[in-house]
Amino acid sequence: MNVIWRTLLVILSARRRVRRGKTLDASAVSSIRLTTLPTDIDILRHMNNGRYLSLFDLGRWDLLIRTGLFDAMNGRGWYAVVSSETVTFRKSLQLWQRFEVQSRFIGHDDKAVFLEHRAVVDGEIYARVIVRSRMLRRSGGTVSNEELFAAVGKPEGVPEIDPWVHDWAAASALPSVRSSAPSVWS
Repeated sequence: MNVIWRTLLVILSARRRVRRGKTLDASAVSSIRLTTLPTDIDILRHMNNGRYLSLFDLGRWDLLIRTGLFDAMNGRGWYAVVSSETVTFRKSLQLWQRFEVQSRFIGHDDKAVFLEHRAVVDGEIYARVIVRSRMLRRSGGTVSNEELFAAVGKPEGVPEIDPWVHDWAAASALPSVRSSAPSVWS
């Protein structure tokens, strides 16, 4: 609920942009403008590190809606979940500072699609997150990339994923939900 009103505004804005013909190709960069609000900052008076991830979700909504992927997924009873993400901070966003959230699909592996989100001020990157996302069925189970691409088309022009992203995804993966994953500290 922490960003529900912003989410609703982004969804409505993205729908309005689609109606006005401002759709996006799957390889395009989505951009939304935001402002750092008092509810976004922490005791150190800059944007809380956890809030970046919540606000990058807003960029994902805009991207999914404007590329048409959200409607295609919703019509099939599919939804996307984040399976892993990594964030790098460069500069802090301050109270009332205006910034853009730029979002783009950056590729896929055999199980997931990857996105990149950036917090940008005056053309300069302040923070970046790489997201690995899986598609699930509301009825249960996962949607394979083959099924996803068969339904919505395989996007052209999406860049190759940097090798470190594949290494990170493999290194940070937890066991399957069908496997045991005891919390044992060494």
